[in-house]
Parts: sequence; C-alpha cells; structure tokens
Amino acid sequence: METAGNLQKDLLARGLIEHHSAELETIFAQKRTVYLGVDPSADSMQAGNLVVILLMKRLADAGHKVIFLVGGGTGMIGDPRESGERTLADAKVIEKNKKALKAQFQQILGTRIQLVDNADWLLKAKLVDFLRDIGKHFTVNELVKRDIIRRRLETPDESISYTEFAYSLLQGFDFLVLNQKYGCNMQVGASDQWTNILSGVELIRRKLGKEAFALTCPLVTDANGKKFGKSEGNAVWLSAQKTSPYAFYQFWLNQPDEKVEQYLKFYTFMSVREIEALVELHRRNPGRREAQKMLALHVTEIVHGKQAAENAQAVSEVLFGGKPLAELTTKELMLLDQNSTTHGIKSSEIEAGYLVSDALVASGLANSKSDARRLIEGKGVYLNDERVESVSDQLTPSSFIQNHAKLAKGSQIVILFMK
Repeated sequence: METAGNLQKDLLARGLIEHHSAELETIFAQKRTVYLGVDPSADSMQAGNLVVILLMKRLADAGHKVIFLVGGGTGMIGDPRESGERTLADAKVIEKNKKALKAQFQQILGTRIQLVDNADWLLKAKLVDFLRDIGKHFTVNELVKRDIIRRRLETPDESISYTEFAYSLLQGFDFLVLNQKYGCNMQVGASDQWTNILSGVELIRRKLGKEAFALTCPLVTDANGKKFGKSEGNAVWLSAQKTSPYAFYQFWLNQPDEKVEQYLKFYTFMSVREIEALVELHRRNPGRREAQKMLALHVTEIVHGKQAAENAQAVSEVLFGGKPLAELTTKELMLLDQNSTTHGIKSSEIEAGYLVSDALVASGLANSKSDARRLIEGKGVYLNDERVESVSDQLTPSSFIQNHAKLAKGSQIVILFMK
C-alpha cells in the first residue's frame, strides 16, 4: 500500500492536482473517505471522466475509502453550463443510466466500490426546511461571482434559471449528508467543478464546525485544446456498445506526440520513471510510436480488460504494423472483419486465376483497370505485406491465410476473404 507521502508525490509528478482546499500534507496526513459525484445524464462515462475515476482508484489503492455518488436528484436538474439550460432528465432514464454506470465502476475499480444516489435525500427534502437549514449558509453575493453564473448573467440571451442557480446548494448538501452519514471528509472532481465542490467544504464548516477537504484534477483537453466530453461532440465512450474496444484502442494509438506523455501519466498506472524512460525512447524513434502503443494497450486494458486490449492490439498490428494474418486467433479475425473494409471474392474465381489488379478495382482501391495497372507498376500495392511486382500477379488459394488476405494501396487497406 502506498504511503501518504508517496501518493502525494506521485500525484504531483503526474500533474494530477489542480486545486486543493488545504495544504496537501494536511489532506494526505490520514486516510480519508472520499467521494466523487457522477452525472447520470448518459448510460456511459467517457474518456474525460476517466481521469478522475482513475484518481479515485489511486486513492483507493492507497487505503482511502471511496464513495461514488450518482446524481439521481441533481441529474434531474443539471449543473450550470456555459450556455443554455440542460434538458431535464426523466427519472426512469436516470435509473437505467445509474445501473450502467455502476457496472463501469466495478469493471475499472473492482467490486470494492460504494455507490449512493442523492435522490435518496434530495427528493425527500422539504423546501422550507432546506431553505432554513442549508440556504441560509449561502449568500447570493457569493454565488453570482462564480464564473459560469456571472457569465450567464452578463449575457442577455443566456439568462440562468433559479433551478440552475440553486445547483451549488444541492451539491453542498450532498457533501454534508455524506459527511454525517458516512464520515466522508473529502470530495474530488475535475477542475471545472471547483467552486461547486467548495460549497460543500464551506457548508460543513459553517453548519458543523468541522473541516472537510476538496481536491480537483485538471480538465483533459485534446490536441485542439477542447476538453474531452459529450457536450463538445468528441466523446470517446467507455461503453463497448458506444465505442468498441478496437475503436477505443485506436483513439489512444492516434494521439499526437505532444500529448502522449501527459496522457500516460493521467491514464495509466505505469510509474512516472517508466513513463519518462518510454517517452525518451519514443523521442529517439518517433516513427515506431512506442509511447502511443503502450498508452493504447494500458488504457484499453483498464477499461475493457486484458483480453479485449490484446485483441485490439493484434488486429491493429495486422492492419498497420506488419503482423502476419496467420498469427490472429479466430476471435481476432472476427474483430478484424468488424473493424476493417472487407471484400469477398468467390472461391471458384480465385481457383480459376484472379488478377490482383481486378481485386484492386473490385475492392474499391483502384478506380479502373488502368488505375490498378499504374498503381502496381508504381510499386504501391502490397498483398499480405509483400509488394505486388507485376500486373500479371494473381490471387491464389495460397494467398489466403485463414480465409483472409490483406490488400493494401499505401495506407488504404482492404481485407479480402473467399466466399
């Protein structure tokens, strides 16, 4: 188990701490009960959420108790956004999403999670009691200074409803309830939730005279500076039904060099020393993309399991890394078919002699026979990673390995199969 000092040092080295409500030495001086609030507006989390979920796993692995709070109550309202009010969610949809999110938590963290739903207390709260016991500890002057609320108030076309305005009070109330019921004394989240998280810290101090703590990690952005998230239209889902494990693997494999070190530190459990050594090796030979390959393998394994990660890796190496088709398992071949462009050719045609040039046209890699001839003569066509030398070269039954053949024109690849 990691000591408090080692955990603090590791989080800092990874760049995972953005804000903290007290000195880090104080926060990590003892084991805490930590909670993370999760928005149930979708039935899956996405890559942007994963950083703070893995932060919770790091805390759990170091001996802290972790609680995941699904916002069944607050999810019916939604926290304030930069523009426009959220669509109010239906209770039945939230319940369905809650079950799906719990399954994802268990996949990533194991079964040691505790899941609670703030609908259990928010939907029972009486308005007058809430205003007397909670509302009196917040001032309007303080709330209107918060960035998102202030910007919305300053924009005539983006006025804010009282529903959104009251969100901070509800989130603060959540922290108070968890503190009283479970001894929860720390909340974590992404940095865009900082002021909302502080609401709970202040409410516990003002109402109970007790100290509670807050910690946030940075928002993760892509190469264009946009944060990962469904509201930005660039969500990569943790659900295999929404983003397949292969597509998930490819997403990480295709990350640019300038982002890969940060993502390795945020999204993997490789030591910082291992990451720095890998990045240095990558700098010496960036074309091999070893850092991206390790990132893709590790993150896919965390989310989808070891077998799914290895299958995605094997298929990717066949398509883009020169791995022989013969090395794929039956399951990996099925995955190859699902995630590549395929074209079937009748076995009778292949046995009679089928020109590679005809396969280029039939599969869409060439526009015409003359285009196919030009490509082959220009040494730009490969069959099973071997260059096609002549326009008279043919596909034969022996060209097919486990009933599959790989035909490539530059970076464009079609998997041929015999029908």
